[in-house]
Amino acid sequence: MKPSYIFAAIAGILVLVFAVYMVDIDQTEETRLPDVDVKIEGGQLPEFEAEVGDIETGTKDVTVTVPTVDIQSPEEDAKEDG
Repeated sequence: MKPSYIFAAIAGILVLVFAVYMVDIDQTEETRLPDVDVKIEGGQLPEFEAEVGDIETGTKDVTVTVPTVDIQSPEEDAKEDG
């Protein structure tokens, strides 16, 4: 290990130790939530009328011709050529 890495590691540890012991935080007052008074009166949701079309669903059998796909890797092309 290079001496510069050792020096940097020692310096980092010293900075960390110094930072931990240099800061001292004490709680001086307890937390208190604010007092909230809420008065709720009845509300009303909006009302809508909508006219929509009819949708008919169902199934039916259909025959579909599907093309065949032949995929060859570069190794297969080399075997055919050689």
